[in-house]
Order: sequence, then C-alpha cells, then structure tokens
Amino acid sequence: MCGIVGYIGFREAYPILIKGLHRLEYRGYDSAGIALINEQNELTVYKAKGRVADLEESAKDKSTTGTIGIAHTRWATHGEPSNANAHPHYSQSETLALIHNGIIENYAVLKAELEQKGYTFQSSTDTEVLVQFIEYIKSLNKCDLFSAIQIALKQVVGAYAIAIIEKGNPNQIIAARKSSPLVIGIGEGEFFLGSDASPIIEYTNKVIYLNDEEIALIKRGEDVKIFTISNVEITHEIKELEMNLSELERGGFPHYMLKEIYEQPDTLRNCMSGRVNVEGTNITLSGIIDHKDKFIHANRIIIIACGTSWHAGLIGEYLFEEFCRIPVEVEYASEFRYRNPVIHKDDIVIAISQSGETADSLAAIELARKAGHLYTGCVMLSARPSHAIPIRDLIRIADTR
Repeated sequence: MCGIVGYIGFREAYPILIKGLHRLEYRGYDSAGIALINEQNELTVYKAKGRVADLEESAKDKSTTGTIGIAHTRWATHGEPSNANAHPHYSQSETLALIHNGIIENYAVLKAELEQKGYTFQSSTDTEVLVQFIEYIKSLNKCDLFSAIQIALKQVVGAYAIAIIEKGNPNQIIAARKSSPLVIGIGEGEFFLGSDASPIIEYTNKVIYLNDEEIALIKRGEDVKIFTISNVEITHEIKELEMNLSELERGGFPHYMLKEIYEQPDTLRNCMSGRVNVEGTNITLSGIIDHKDKFIHANRIIIIACGTSWHAGLIGEYLFEEFCRIPVEVEYASEFRYRNPVIHKDDIVIAISQSGETADSLAAIELARKAGHLYTGCVMLSARPSHAIPIRDLIRIADTR
C-alpha cells in the first residue's frame, strides 16, 4: 500500500512531509520521495530507494525550503524498486510533479500514444505516464492545470489517488481520487493531505474525505473547492476525527505488526462494543438488519478477497455453510473481476479487504454493484441499539427460508 502526504500553509513543508511519511511506514514500501516548491518558485524532487531514512540522508545537504510540498512511499507495481521508479514523477518539462496511489490500467495505450508524439520516459511506472499525459493535455488544449486534470482523468482507466503541484505556482495543490482513499486535513491557514488520517491527526482533526471521481482545488488562503471530473462543484461536510495521536504511535513496540498483534483483544472488544449486549443474547449489525430479507432468501453467498483476506473468506465459508446452510463460494477478486461471473438476483456478494484499498477487490465490488446485486463489506457494521437482532435468528437463517 503506497502512502501519500501533502502540505500547503505557513510552515516549512519538509519536516511535516517527512514526519508524515514515517507515520505511513506501517503500510509497507520500497522507496520514498518528496517534491517541494521554494520561495523562488523552483520545483525540486528528491527520491530514494529504501526507507524514509534513506530519503532524509539523500536530501540532507540539499535545499528543502518551501511551504508547499507532496511526498510518497511506494510499493512497487510497475517497475522494480529504484530511484527512477520512486514517486514523485516529473512531467517531461519538469514543471509538474505528481504522486499516485493505485493502478492506471490503460497506461500502456496512453504511453504508446505519447511516445508517438515525442515524449520520453525515465521510469517504468504507470504514474509517469499519467503526469506526462496531463502535461500533454494542458499543452494541447492551452488550459490551466485543473482543467487539464479533469480532461485527462476522463480518459484514464483504473484506480488513483493523486496529488500534483506545478512549478511557478506555489499556492496550489490539486488532488483527485477514484477507488483509492484520499483525505484533506483542514487547519488554520493550512491544509494537509493523506492517504489516511495518520499524517494529519497531529495537526488537525477536521477532514474532508474525497469521493470517487472528485478533484480538490486546494489554494493557499482560500477554502477548499471540490469538483467532479465533469466540473460540477460539490459541497462536502467537514468531519471530525475521533482518533488520537497515541493510537498511531508504536507504543514502545519495535514494530507496528507486533503492536497490532498485542492490540487484538482490545480491538475485538472495541469492535463488538455496542453490538453485543451484556447478556450475550443479542447482537447489533445494521448492515444485516437493513438487508435481512436478502440474507434470509439468499440462494448463494459469494465472498471475494485477495491475500490474507481470501484466507479469512475460507473460514467464513465454513461458518456460513455450517450455521446457515447456504452455499458459499470464495473467489480471488483478481480473477472475479476479469471474467464474466454468473451472479443471480438472489446471490449476495461479500467483499473482504484488509486495507480497504485493494484495487482488485474494489473493482470486483463495482462489478457486483453494476449488476444490481447486494454487496456487503467487512466494514459495514453499526452500533445502533434499535437494530438489535437475536443471535439465534442469524444462525438459524436456514430454518426461516
């Protein structure tokens, strides 16, 4: 899982971006990079294969001034881990720098078209193709960067969370997302970006979560403006984060994974708090209550997942079939999305994702939704006490069918 951090405001951006990258290290990565615009409106990019500490070492004797910047931790998809393949990526003129989570599925077609028009590439990534394509659209249409991004993203197939800055424009970051999370932090005279809240919570608890195919225009001294790629302005509610910084620290553990292992009892208790009553006779799962008839009359359950989530799905298969007597199929999301699956109106599709960002699982969910079938995810839980359901009703669904 790649990580995104961004900042624009009155402070020096570099320390904030580096700290944010460290907070995202738990996601796993193979390289890191940072782009800054200094007071002379110069755009600089520093990248390093390896850890964030390697990036710090490579940049320690270089200029890192500026109050605007974007940064990234990369997990290799297109191209091996290397300095060249690390983000941010320059456009050919080096006037644009872009970071990207996700996968551009039609990058090869776009790259071939750009090469025919004289563009050259320094990396093996789909991300460099995207920033070059945006620059080409900007030049072709003689439009501003925001309009170029809107036009370009209409022709992009795949998943993305992006942030882009422009040489000579130190007062603006543009961000967009589709099927990959992106959070905007709202501070006092400053803004933050993150692929999740961990780089943001130290500075503000006020955030905006972008939705699919939305583009945010983040300008210094102005309110955030959000548009669809079709240029319809959207009004977003500013939400308040309930987490605190201590939840994101390692708490004395040498590794985040070890911390998560020891936190499992508390995590389970917190997850079920308000969902299981004191007597243990009722549970509260509004995601099930809201679709109770669908579950009761389900002909088949299809579980889609990848990796360890797929293994969790196999356990779910045994439990569903034992207690509910409903046939269950567990499929790799990466296979499910690229074939023409048979899904009947009485089937239920359940997607499991460890991160919530798995591109194949998200695409498989969209496939099921477009087919008009019920989808329920592992995060669709509710603590609304008015929606309690007896446990016996869940494990005896077969008796009521």
